[in-house]
Amino acid sequence: MLRCKSAVPADGRWGASKEKVLIDLKGIFPAVTTPFASDGTVSPAKLRENIGRYNQSALAGYVLTGSTGEAVLLRWDEAEQVWQAAKEAVAPGKILIAGTAAESTAETIEHTNRAASVGIDAALVRTPHYFKPQMTPDVLAEYYLRVADASRIPIMLYSVPIFTQLALKPSVIERVSTHPNIIGMKDSSGDLQGVAEILRVVPKSFQLLVGSASVMHESLDLGAKGAILAVACAFPEICVEAYQASRSGDSTRAKSLQSKLISAANLFGPKHGIAGIKYAMDRAGFYGGLARPPLLPLGPEAKREIDAMLADVVPEAIGRR
Repeated sequence: MLRCKSAVPADGRWGASKEKVLIDLKGIFPAVTTPFASDGTVSPAKLRENIGRYNQSALAGYVLTGSTGEAVLLRWDEAEQVWQAAKEAVAPGKILIAGTAAESTAETIEHTNRAASVGIDAALVRTPHYFKPQMTPDVLAEYYLRVADASRIPIMLYSVPIFTQLALKPSVIERVSTHPNIIGMKDSSGDLQGVAEILRVVPKSFQLLVGSASVMHESLDLGAKGAILAVACAFPEICVEAYQASRSGDSTRAKSLQSKLISAANLFGPKHGIAGIKYAMDRAGFYGGLARPPLLPLGPEAKREIDAMLADVVPEAIGRR
């Protein structure tokens, strides 16, 4: 990770600063799940165990308290437990990114700077969306610019319309992308044409990561830097291998591996969600555990469906636990 000298102003604000923090976001980042103990509390110990195993792979780093991390079901003190545990376990050279968004600008700034105080490298900031009719391009641009001005760490835009029903438009992304404290974006739309349009309008220094395995190879070809993937929680090596095949120009291998990831992602998306990802992690030797209510555990039929997928994608994982 490279940083410009004196990139962060002494007062923690960016108003007059023109220097940009440089964090190289190339590679694969798992959208890390939040493990819960049997009593339903966050388990920092299990998170440290999972990250200890992930450290042995070529993952670029970890994204904490995002959608897959059940961020909307966590209290902020629990989110901080997650950040602290990850900071204690992360291997040197791997990047920590944390979801810090709230519906209000002030709360987003507060928690982004709490993440900075823990040692998180960058913040992933989801679009505010509750007052959807009022979330105009001007409102969204002002939200991100204010957060970027006040944040002590770089921020990334986060567009996840499957959950928010609100996609960041390329015009908004273009407008804020030159801010010195906005370094990139996670786009989870799965829209390849949208990816191409974003890359067309942003500066070369703006780093786009995709959140959908289905368009990873094609997005990398267009100029995306990497991906933040839920499937990487259970299959980190396959995700890294697919990324490396794409980067080396082995399109045939990249597409073959991507097809495996797509079959997994189809189950971990709207169909079985977080509970499905965590079950697959348990079967692959990581700690998944249960999702937090109101999310329900998987039933027997769903487990059989995921086991069948695992037998095709990673047959050695079945029965490993």
